[in-house]
Amino acid sequence: MITIPQNIREVYEKSMIPLMFMTLDDNGEPIPVLVSDGILAFHHLSREVASKYFGKNEHGSFFEKIHPDDASKVKVVGEEFLKTHGQYDIMFRTRHGGGDGYHMIHAFGQWQTFPNGSEVAVIVYHDMSEHEEYVSELVTKFNLFLRDEFYTDILTGLPNLNYLNKCSEDRVRAVRANGDDPMVMYFDVDSMQSYNNQYGFKRGDQLLMLVAQVLSDEFMSGLVARAAADHFIVIDKFRGKEELAARLNRVNDRIKAEAYGITTGIHAGICAGTYFTSTAVAIDHAIRANKLISDDLNTVYKFYEEDDDTQFRHNRYVVENFFKAMNNGWIKVYYQGLMRLETGNGMGFEALARWVDPIKGMIPPDNFIPALEKYHLMHELDLYMFEQVCRELELRHKAGLPILPVSVNFSRQDFDYIDIARELDRIVKKYRIEEFGIDKSYFMIEITEQGLASATDRFHEQLAAIKKSGFKLWVDDFGSGYSSLNVFSSFDIDLIKFDMDLLKNLDAHNGANRIILKAMVAAAKKLGIHTLCEGLETEEQKQFLLDIGCELAQGYMYHKPEGLDTIFERLNVGIPIPSWETNAERKKLEERWQESSFSDSFEL
Repeated sequence: MITIPQNIREVYEKSMIPLMFMTLDDNGEPIPVLVSDGILAFHHLSREVASKYFGKNEHGSFFEKIHPDDASKVKVVGEEFLKTHGQYDIMFRTRHGGGDGYHMIHAFGQWQTFPNGSEVAVIVYHDMSEHEEYVSELVTKFNLFLRDEFYTDILTGLPNLNYLNKCSEDRVRAVRANGDDPMVMYFDVDSMQSYNNQYGFKRGDQLLMLVAQVLSDEFMSGLVARAAADHFIVIDKFRGKEELAARLNRVNDRIKAEAYGITTGIHAGICAGTYFTSTAVAIDHAIRANKLISDDLNTVYKFYEEDDDTQFRHNRYVVENFFKAMNNGWIKVYYQGLMRLETGNGMGFEALARWVDPIKGMIPPDNFIPALEKYHLMHELDLYMFEQVCRELELRHKAGLPILPVSVNFSRQDFDYIDIARELDRIVKKYRIEEFGIDKSYFMIEITEQGLASATDRFHEQLAAIKKSGFKLWVDDFGSGYSSLNVFSSFDIDLIKFDMDLLKNLDAHNGANRIILKAMVAAAKKLGIHTLCEGLETEEQKQFLLDIGCELAQGYMYHKPEGLDTIFERLNVGIPIPSWETNAERKKLEERWQESSFSDSFEL
């Protein structure tokens, strides 16, 4: 059991910052060992009942106050945090202890090692309804509360956060006293969780010790510290971007060469020059730059720029207003037509999300989806989109528009938090789709090839359930990165969508993409899998796709994405709708394609 000195316990318990220390009991179950007055006040609890309230019980008081749509997400992320001893970073809705509706909470935490070797998870809860200035102040105070009387990281032997907080300003003053400009670098080890899962935690610790050694060797005159988990901070003098880039590439190359097994190395956020106004601010800037690198394995470092703050504030706006945007209909379904190349008629649509904000105007998907992915909210968006498509069936029917198949995108992340197959069945039942003369086969569920590449057993089971229920399964963005032919044999898929870059660069590298597309279309047909190519923009591209036997295409040459209200406006002024194939035509074309596919396969 963790023993916390009484003087330290009193400081934490009297804090109005909503924070909590947790550890694992002998059975591996989480138990709270310390809670602050701040978190007790938020939940209207007494200290005597806090241990039962926050214990690991998904049906206990804590989980009962979490919004039903977020409870499973909190449970999954929490269990992963406890299992991997990584970092905890999640947003969810919960009711205030006084019952005044739901608050958006941002909770984050990390593991701290006590002098006796015991580990404790420190978790801080931010009420996002508070002002941004207060949240910033809260983060600063939280960093102060991580201090203890020891200054050395046990695993690596490097100075720890406590030493950094105490001595970093002295190091910066020494750099400036010599006439140099200081810099801060914030390092993150790529895919640390995957490395631990593949090679074990002992090898993971060895990798962290290797990173510590390489950084110490390369930045011998600087202050190298371990921040937490797989993060490191270096304070040193700035010698220019080119010199620093060379050193960081050496660090990355050496780590990848000397590590056990395969690791993708490190990446770093850097704050230097005029942006280094104080050490605390510089570290914050470096962390922000590091986070913006995201999962780009080709990028080793990023310098902080003023635009990074703009991106950070934009992401906060997205997350804090996401549920309001759905409730108020700011997020709309835009439909992009899918053309059957053989006939030139429309076969169906892809449903695309567009955020039309009353303050910021049109927010493109690239500007809000990454933030939703980071905070585990994609399943909320994807189910919302599917439900909107079903809801608009009645509107299309009343307006006399043809009821055509629609594809809806789902993120790989969705399958970790909810039962997608069950939710799809619930929604189609709610909107009584059979009244419009269609069944589930009119809906195509799109999963990216990258999502399938990292499929778990649970993911496989849900995809099988989706197919068994009657929905179609499409693979999106095939060929956008590393492509594996295993997708053909590992999943029961109906159609493959080739990434637009393959069509855009047909003649690059002596026409390599022409050869690849022709071969892939032929292979798919022999396997009974339909094909569609994205990015259609020219008649030449259209003819090429026809010549190689590709069935469908989508792109601006044929149809630009538009909302249902735009379509209705055209109908009101007498502009006829484009030519769409009928259900009978679709069935006839499908039967003919099946016959030719069977014939080709038989010849093999």
